[in-house]
Amino acid sequence: MNGYQWFIENIKRKTGIDLAQYKEAQMKRRLTSLYEKRGLKNFQEFFQAMEKDEALFHEFLDRMTINVSEFYRNAKRWEVLEKKILPKLFEQNRRLKIWSAACSTGEEPYTVAMILSKYIPLAHVSILATDIDENAIARAKIGLYTERSLQEIPEEMKKKFFKKEGMYYKIDEKIKRTVTFKKHNLLADPFGRQFDLIVCRNVLIYFTEEAKQQLYYKFNQALRPGGILFVGSTEQIFNPALYGFEIEDTFFYRKIK
Repeated sequence: MNGYQWFIENIKRKTGIDLAQYKEAQMKRRLTSLYEKRGLKNFQEFFQAMEKDEALFHEFLDRMTINVSEFYRNAKRWEVLEKKILPKLFEQNRRLKIWSAACSTGEEPYTVAMILSKYIPLAHVSILATDIDENAIARAKIGLYTERSLQEIPEEMKKKFFKKEGMYYKIDEKIKRTVTFKKHNLLADPFGRQFDLIVCRNVLIYFTEEAKQQLYYKFNQALRPGGILFVGSTEQIFNPALYGFEIEDTFFYRKIK
């Protein structure tokens, strides 16, 4: 058994995370640069060091989950959500059940909440946001962001929902209250049901084809008939009918009734 294989098995035993479902070349490259930076020689030394050093373990989770996010990332897609997708969903139900899967540090679910605030009172907004990385979730709950995270945010939203604190921007408490954060492993944990909208962007690209196919089926099962899956700008589903979807718009897929 090679060193990486040994590492995969031990990580799975320790955390339940199955690195075999992630693209190997990308993941190995990312993790090798992390352990070399720490002066370690191989994956075995890396794992043993993580057993003793919790900070290193959290750094591993951060590196593994690529917590790079920003508000209104790929702004044109959020415009489609606001102008085309949400009005149709509201025709069916004014209280939407929404899940932001692999939510990283919270920019995505908070973006959804800000867009929804144009349609309904924030007191009626409830979004489930999940991620595998407890560190990312902890940061999301704090709600402090750098200027870089706010690059694409419309100016009126920035003024309305953010307050500058030193070098950071703090998100409004009313927005924070709309989102419930939980730890969740997409590849191993059960999914909820009857969601109107699932947002899962810029994470599927890191999984193997087999893992992606499993997730498309699971997302389909988690949506109500007519519900929408919103994926990232490099994550087009090439044969959506295979998984029970039809194309609603670019990167938006409707569950076939």
